[in-house]
Amino acid sequence: MYLAFAQSVARIMRRLRPCRNFMLCGAGGAAVEFALVAAPFFALLVALFQTALVFFAGRVLDVTTEEASRYILTGQAQQSNMTQAGFATWVCGKTFALFNCNNFMINVQNYTDFASASTATPTLTFGANGQVSNTWAWSPGNPGDIVVVQVMYQWPVVLGPLSFNLSNLANGNRLLVSTAVFKNEPY
Repeated sequence: MYLAFAQSVARIMRRLRPCRNFMLCGAGGAAVEFALVAAPFFALLVALFQTALVFFAGRVLDVTTEEASRYILTGQAQQSNMTQAGFATWVCGKTFALFNCNNFMINVQNYTDFASASTATPTLTFGANGQVSNTWAWSPGNPGDIVVVQVMYQWPVVLGPLSFNLSNLANGNRLLVSTAVFKNEPY
């Protein structure tokens, strides 16, 4: 009886030997570890890349707004009778290929003193077709006037993994706003 039991156990062990060797084998360990770490790693990479791109676009918009504001500050825009559309085209020419020129929103207002100047980000309203329906001001002012220039752009945001989201608008985009406040020079 004992001999039959021992032979039976030996047959079972021979069948299980490949499984036991598989459990002891470490050759696939790196693949399993990578599979466990890959998803969070790639999610972090996507979030990092998207955040860097949004901050880079915001910085380019800041520099462009600063350069474009000098055109108003020195009176060149006023003396050449530049329109709001012309100014938007001029701004677009300074931004490389990073932005879509049709999506710039330019708001230029003049004030009599710095205390009354409003630099608050305007609230966007959207029409039925999803386009911004705000009416923007174009008043570059006269010599000595205080001018507030706001250049706005809706940056498309791709929803990231793990609910990472940089959007601050109802339509899922991020509103980039760059503001310059200055006193027009005597021209």
